[in-house]
Amino acid sequence: MEKAQIKETILGMGAHARAAAHALAVLDTDQKNAILHAMAAGLRRYAPDILEANALDLAAGQDRGLSAAMLDRLRLDTTRLEAIAAGVEQVAGLPDPVGEVLADWTRPNDIHFEQIRVPIGVIGIIYESRPNVTSDAAVLCLKSGNATILRGGSEAIHSNRAIATALQAAGEPAGLPAHAIQLIPFTDRESVSVMAGMDQWLDVIIPRGGKGLIETVVSLARMPVIKHYDGICHTYVDKAADLGMAVAIVDDAKTHKPGVCNALETLLVHRDVAAGFLPKIAAVFADKGVVMKGDPHTLEILGEAAIPATDDDWKTEYLDLVIAIKVMDRMADAIDHINTYSSRHSDCIVTADNGRAERFMRRVDSACLFHNVSTRFSDGGEFGFGAEIGISTDKLHARGPMALRELTSYQYRIRGDGQTRTKCATT
Repeated sequence: MEKAQIKETILGMGAHARAAAHALAVLDTDQKNAILHAMAAGLRRYAPDILEANALDLAAGQDRGLSAAMLDRLRLDTTRLEAIAAGVEQVAGLPDPVGEVLADWTRPNDIHFEQIRVPIGVIGIIYESRPNVTSDAAVLCLKSGNATILRGGSEAIHSNRAIATALQAAGEPAGLPAHAIQLIPFTDRESVSVMAGMDQWLDVIIPRGGKGLIETVVSLARMPVIKHYDGICHTYVDKAADLGMAVAIVDDAKTHKPGVCNALETLLVHRDVAAGFLPKIAAVFADKGVVMKGDPHTLEILGEAAIPATDDDWKTEYLDLVIAIKVMDRMADAIDHINTYSSRHSDCIVTADNGRAERFMRRVDSACLFHNVSTRFSDGGEFGFGAEIGISTDKLHARGPMALRELTSYQYRIRGDGQTRTKCATT
């Protein structure tokens, strides 16, 4: 498609989204929940179409040589699709943040002020690979009163189209405004540039994907960007750790689902427990096919079970059964390493010493910090937030799991009975 046609199409979608946002903003909670339940039913009704579309994406991914982990991120089946539909119903059951009074006060002149939570408006979301993001993003935006324009990756284009079509088609009879959920139907790179430049229609843009994608969006965007940078997650096994617990946590964080952003990528181990701990976790990793890349001290302990790590390994998000391992002389060294190489996503300390855990948490600058808990819990659902848009590694406007509250803004509503500055002047 020609660039001019891409631009015209996407700008038209932006205008439609703005109109839909105005309509969404006045829906009450019961109306939005009815739409969400209709959407969940639609996903089940259209399941054969969605799974057929997903099969096309999987076949194309295999032809392109996608890794097993990436294909797993892409794959849908009846169980996963039912989980997506159940997730929509879960969002319907969550408290509606819109209209929440954040603060209220009355001034001496009897003017009453309220700070009220309101929708952001129109949210653009650019993401890669995982088709469930299409549903998660759409339903969270709907519940928080926002219209959304979605641009998925080429790997899941057929799945994304089928899911978006099912959601909009099922939602409209229940009251979903037209064009509330729109998916850009092509994956040309030009579409990213157009989205990033249309600040007259998009209030915020959220890129989810590789570092290259996010940096491209940040460099082009004319509206605020909420970044979901890569997940270079660390677990530090402290000298006061319960080693059995540490093995279970590290195993879960690395192997439970290695292709997701909250999976463990770098393991740091205090030297006092390295000789006792590393062979234990190495045996577990060997059974599960994990490639271990270690610093010299790690190699001394593990021998041929590990291969040498390079400087690049400390800043790599593998999204696969690969892990970098480093032995640390002190907890302070582990903290420095994390603050140097972490993507500020999620990091963990395993220790029985609560004082050391608190020092670690105060000094590591990441969105989510875990003490004796796998980083795999860095997830909106596990936080009790329902589905999520992603894990923000920013500090403004949102940080950590981005769920309903993070997809709202606020406004001030001021009420009086005829006060004027002339009559109420304070200066």
